[in-house]
Amino acid sequence: MASTSNYALITGATSGIGYELAKLFAKDHYNLVIVARDQQALDRVAADFRQQFGVEVVTIAKDLFQREAPFEVYETVKAQGLRVEALVNDAGQGQYGEFIDTDINRELDIIQLNIGAYVVLTKCFLQEMVARGSGKILQVSSIGGELPGPLQSVYHGTKAFVTSFTEAIREETKDKGVTITALLPGVTDTDFFRKADMERSKLVAEGSKADPADVAKDGYEALLAGKDKVVSGFMNKVQVAVSHVIPDNLVAANLHQQGKPVDEGK
Repeated sequence: MASTSNYALITGATSGIGYELAKLFAKDHYNLVIVARDQQALDRVAADFRQQFGVEVVTIAKDLFQREAPFEVYETVKAQGLRVEALVNDAGQGQYGEFIDTDINRELDIIQLNIGAYVVLTKCFLQEMVARGSGKILQVSSIGGELPGPLQSVYHGTKAFVTSFTEAIREETKDKGVTITALLPGVTDTDFFRKADMERSKLVAEGSKADPADVAKDGYEALLAGKDKVVSGFMNKVQVAVSHVIPDNLVAANLHQQGKPVDEGK
């Protein structure tokens, strides 16, 4: 039997920004569908949220690097008769290094995760939301989508896609009762940089990192307020604003220097 309760579906929900966003939805009495690769991590988070917030938590263990995985997530939700009122596309990864040296198969996986999974889940759930005239989608993008990203070229490119895609579908559905918001964090204290093999980058090793709870709060509040997009953090807002004035080649050169390894040249 189909549930009439509202669910929020969050990818990448076992750590970082995704975890903090799941917590905010749970505090607001949304039931949760949480998606990640690791079933044990999903079970831990689910048990914690059930105990803390008294909400239902459905876990779906899927590897969103796989092209069929987001379709399977949607089919699982449909088979259980769950109404997803809010979708959060958060799962994403990057790879550090010069493009000529990096692993193309890893990059194709990242494109599938950062773009393919977002597009599939957004299409599947947006069609339902438009049909019933209600729903919310939060796309976790990055200020990287606003800036050229030497040493992270594919990651920045995927996030430029996410932000542009989000703005386009928001315009298409603006009179349909659906809210679509892009969240653009900067450098945040998550597991992203370890997975990207990027911990030696000056940006990471020497720069300040945002608290994922603060980033999640910015995104959640923007979504509830119906905003188009939000850049999280004052200095990130400044960096994005300045980058729109300075020529792209200078922005790229500056970010290239900031992104270089801390031990380079020593």
